[in-house]
Amino acid sequence: MSDENKDYQKAESGQPLALEKRDRAEDGRRFSPSTGRNMHVVRDVFLANMPTVGHVLEVASGTGEHGAHITDAAPDLIWTYSDIDAASQDSQRAWRDTAAHDRLRGPLTLDTTHDAWAESEGPFDGLFCANMIHIAPFAAAQGLIAGAGRLLRQGGRLMLYGPFARHREIAPSNARFSLDLQRRHPQWGVRDLDLDILPLADGAGLQLSGVTAMPANNLSVVFEKD
Repeated sequence: MSDENKDYQKAESGQPLALEKRDRAEDGRRFSPSTGRNMHVVRDVFLANMPTVGHVLEVASGTGEHGAHITDAAPDLIWTYSDIDAASQDSQRAWRDTAAHDRLRGPLTLDTTHDAWAESEGPFDGLFCANMIHIAPFAAAQGLIAGAGRLLRQGGRLMLYGPFARHREIAPSNARFSLDLQRRHPQWGVRDLDLDILPLADGAGLQLSGVTAMPANNLSVVFEKD
């Protein structure tokens, strides 16, 4: 039987890290087609809703493009990459090393399914996580939200980006995507912002600050620590 994920970057476990092909430059930087399509609008929402001065930790930084793009537009922002995957970390180092400034840090090795992840890091002014919680066990989302409550300064903010359902209502394209994710791994799937994520945020001392509709039926969701 053929491997439907054979052309995708994989973790050591063999699971795909992203459901798309990623190009790699000679300097080691990887480029995600989906990030290339959305990084400008994600940057604009970040700049309008998240801290632009201080220190942001990105969880599951992937190729590293978002951090490089956002810090180019926010000259007072320090950004730390993190990931559990060595190949992704190599790309993040390449973006760090080719940046025109020294405000890209890391990458750290962080797994939000582990208790007390990043225990020795922070506090942070912001946390950013794009396109992770649906391509991971729900424990990753639980750990991410709990960690945000622990690692953010008072008034600090967490931004999530990706597909979501709302009160069990889901866009047809996201419903098809979720079924495909669950076919690939039974613990993956598009999460319900209101039923799955908001209760976690409430338990972590995070209040919903805003929800922004994004292209391709995605959302940017921002929480603030009490």
